[in-house]
Amino acid sequence: MTTVDPVAVAAAVAAVRERIRVLAGDRSVELIAVTKGFGRDAVEAAIAAGCHAIGENYAQELRDKLHGFEAAVGVPAPVVHFIGGLQTNKVRVVAGLVDVWQSVDRIALADEIVRRRPGATVFVQVNTTGEQTKSGCRPEDVGGLVVHCARSGLAVEGLMTIGPTSGDRASTVAAFALLARLGHDNGLRSLSMGMSADLDLAVAHGATHVRIGSALFGPRPHRSTQIG
Repeated sequence: MTTVDPVAVAAAVAAVRERIRVLAGDRSVELIAVTKGFGRDAVEAAIAAGCHAIGENYAQELRDKLHGFEAAVGVPAPVVHFIGGLQTNKVRVVAGLVDVWQSVDRIALADEIVRRRPGATVFVQVNTTGEQTKSGCRPEDVGGLVVHCARSGLAVEGLMTIGPTSGDRASTVAAFALLARLGHDNGLRSLSMGMSADLDLAVAHGATHVRIGSALFGPRPHRSTQIG
């Protein structure tokens, strides 16, 4: 895995935080440093820069990266948001490592999280672009999934989405506006949306959590395809 420069990461975190401050004003927006594809040094650099929440996409990579983290590094492990598509049989791999499950998109996954981590904090992931390559429940299924999660004892913090692959501005605005409306309709204030390329639009449409990778660590190293 590519080595990251902690000094450069600190500068990048400060720059992104300032950008968010300008866009959001007094509104709080949590910066989640997406460390997927990078090694443990990226996690250490993020923490040193004052960014204590990380985002990971792959169960086995997360397990390997954080195994023995506190003992090896000498600082507490970060708050871990799992943000990738997740197979139900991989929940057990990371059940003790994940603090927030952001990619809950179906009842079967919610039920497995309940079994492994009762009372866990979750976001319901919504496919707001209609792309078949993207995870997420259909917008019309959000209410039922939110209710199921809540009745199962999960703490539903909010909704999550990924902008369109094309990066088209109009399509991105439509996707983020849809998530904001669905959040309002379901009484959920937290909206996890926005990555390095569409941060500005996400914050403008009410993002409370943004997931930033390349703007902090540079281009992600190439890796073989792996399903979470």
